[in-house]
Amino acid sequence: MSETEVDPITLEITWNGLKSIADECFITIMRSAFSSNVKERHDHSTAIADATGRLIVQAEMSLPVHLASMGGMMTELIAQYGDDIGPGDLFIANDPHVAGGTHLPDINMAVPVFDGDRLLGFVANIIHHADVGGAAVGSMSGGLDEIYKEGLRIPVVRLYRRGTRSDEIMRLLLLNMRLPDERRGDLNAQIAACRLGESRLLDILSDHGGNRLRAIFEAIISRTELRMRNAIAGLPDGSWSFTDYMDDDGISTDSIRIHLTVVKQGETIRFDFTGTDPQVKGNFNLTYNATQSAICYSLKALLDSEVPTNQGIFDAIEIVAPPGSFVNCVAPAAVAMRANSCQRVVDCVLGALAPVVPEKVIGAANGANTSAVFTGTDPRTGQMYVYLETLGGGMGARARHDGKDGVQVHITNTSNLPVEAIELEYPLRVEEYALIPDTGGAGRHRGGMGIRRVITPVGHDCEFNGVGERFRHRPWGVFGGHDGAAGSFHVVDANGTQERLSSKASKVFLPSSSQAVIETPGAGGYGAPAERAVAEIRADLQAGKISAEAAARDYPQLDRQ
Repeated sequence: MSETEVDPITLEITWNGLKSIADECFITIMRSAFSSNVKERHDHSTAIADATGRLIVQAEMSLPVHLASMGGMMTELIAQYGDDIGPGDLFIANDPHVAGGTHLPDINMAVPVFDGDRLLGFVANIIHHADVGGAAVGSMSGGLDEIYKEGLRIPVVRLYRRGTRSDEIMRLLLLNMRLPDERRGDLNAQIAACRLGESRLLDILSDHGGNRLRAIFEAIISRTELRMRNAIAGLPDGSWSFTDYMDDDGISTDSIRIHLTVVKQGETIRFDFTGTDPQVKGNFNLTYNATQSAICYSLKALLDSEVPTNQGIFDAIEIVAPPGSFVNCVAPAAVAMRANSCQRVVDCVLGALAPVVPEKVIGAANGANTSAVFTGTDPRTGQMYVYLETLGGGMGARARHDGKDGVQVHITNTSNLPVEAIELEYPLRVEEYALIPDTGGAGRHRGGMGIRRVITPVGHDCEFNGVGERFRHRPWGVFGGHDGAAGSFHVVDANGTQERLSSKASKVFLPSSSQAVIETPGAGGYGAPAERAVAEIRADLQAGKISAEAAARDYPQLDRQ
C-alpha cells in the first residue's frame, strides 16, 4: 500500500485517534481553567484542522455553536499569515468581523503542527470568557449597540512566536479585561490544551507519516460530505418555508423576523434567508459563521446524528444569507447575544422541515440562552467578582417522548451551574432552584419545563444583568401541541414587593435584602393534547409537573375516566 492510500481499518482507527486528541484537549481545559463557566459549565470547545484550515474533527463534548467559529479563525489566520507560520507559534483571536469569530467572549486559540518544515494542520480551541471588557460587566448585557462596546476586539495575532510568548500582547489583553487573574488562568488552560494537542498529533504523525495523514484528513472530509449528501438525497424534493421572531433587540426593534426557505433537489439543499429583517442596533445579530453553525447542527440532528462534525457538513449545504441582514450582519454590528438568535435559526429549520421529517422534529425549545450576570465586590475578599451563567429551560416534545426539563438545548450543550459551586465561589445564596409547573406545552407529548432560580446577594449590594428570549414570543408546539410558557425576570424587595423586569434587564441595582428571580421558558408540545394517555397525565399531576387547573383545561379526556 502506498503512503497516500488509506484502507478502511486504518481510516477508522486514525479518525478515532484524532477524536480522542480533541476530547483530551477538552478535558484538559475543563480541569485546568479558573472560571466556573468553564470548569463547571464546560462552555468551551476543541478541534483539529488541516493545513488549509478545514475542520477535521471536533471534540464530542464541544458546543455546536463553536464549530464555524473555530473554522472561521483558521481561514483568517491562513489568509493573514500565509507562509509566515512556524513551529512553536500560537495564535489568538476573537473578533466576529475580522477574525472569523461569532462574539467577543469566545476567544479562539490555534497552534500549528508541522511535518518537518511542512505545515500539517492546527490544534484549536475556544473558551467563553466570563468578561472581556467593554461597556457592561460580563460583556453579555443587552442594550449594547455596536461591537466596540461589547469588549476587547482581538484580530488574529501571534501570541507565541517560535515558542516565545509576547508578554506585551498578554499585558494588553489582561489590562482590558475585568478579573485579569481569572482571565489569565483560562487563557493558560487554552495554551496548555493547544500544546497537548500538538504533542498528541505529532505522535499520530510519527505512526503514519505526513502524506498518509493528509490522505486520511481528505478521506474524513470527503466521506462526511458523501454521507451527508446521501442523507439529503433521502428527503423528497420540494420547497418549504417558515418564519419565526425574536422578541426584541433590547433597544429599538421588536419582533425581529427570521424568514427561511429550504429548497431541496436531489442531493443538494439550500437554506435561503431572503426576507429576513435587516441587522438591528441591539446585540442579537448573527455573523455568517454563527448562522452556518446553526444550520449545520440542525441538519445533522434531523438527518444523521452520527455523521462526523467537520468541513464535510459545510460542503454539503448551501446558505443564502444577504449581507447586512439579521443573519449575516456587517461591522460594526453588535453580536454578543448571538446564541439566542442561533437558537431561533434552529427553530426555523425545524419549523420548515416539520412536514418532511415529522418523526425527527421537536416543538420549539426554550429559546436559550437565558443569561444572568451578577457582579459586585465580594465582602470576603474585597475583590470584584462576576458570576455569569446561561440557564437551560424546556426542550421541545418529540414524536415519541416528552421534552426534557431544565436543560440546555440545540447549539449549546453546557451544564447548569450547581448551587454548591455558586455559593462556594460567589457571595450569593440560591434561595430556590426548581422546575416550574405548567411551563411545558400540553400535547400528546408534553414540552419540557423551565427553571426558576432565586438568588440573593449576601452581605453586599450587587448589580444584575439579564437577557432573555421567548419572553414574548412563546415556544410553539407542533402538530397540534400547545405553546410552552414564556420566561421572565423579577426583583423582590425586602417587603416582598415584586417588580417585573424587562427581558433585556441592564444594570439593575440589587440590594442585599432583595432577590433576583429568573424564570426560563418552557417548550412546545408535540401532537394534540387530547391524544395524551391518561396515565401520563396523572403521572404529571402526581409529580407536580402540571397543576390540576392546567390538566382540566388542556386534557378533556380526564373527565371521561
